[in-house]
Amino acid sequence: MNTTRTSRISRIRGGISGISRIRTLTRLTVANRVSAAYLTVVGGATAVAALQPLLATGPDASLAWVWPALFTFPAFGFVAWFGETVWGGDTPTWFFIGGIALSALAQSLALGTAWTTLRDRRRGRLTTAG
Repeated sequence: MNTTRTSRISRIRGGISGISRIRTLTRLTVANRVSAAYLTVVGGATAVAALQPLLATGPDASLAWVWPALFTFPAFGFVAWFGETVWGGDTPTWFFIGGIALSALAQSLALGTAWTTLRDRRRGRLTTAG
């Protein structure tokens, strides 16, 4: 009877641990100043690029999508390479837009992690082993 109770408690703790990991990833990705500012810039550039064809009639209206791609470039470079490898020159638009979104979230996570690490190191929360 005692082992059943212990295994049930372990499963509950494991579930809480999983929720805690998701909460930590969410906090690092969107809930700090650096990540929020980065996502705002990428979102603004994407909104301008999406609205540009509606507002401008010139031939350069499609060049507005260069900015969101550049803001997400290190990660978006892999997306562009993968799209070119799979589809050749006919990569669908949904793939590029989804790639921009995923690249922005991945880089936001990296920025949030770096920001939190630097902030904690400055406050003396991190200790060295030894």
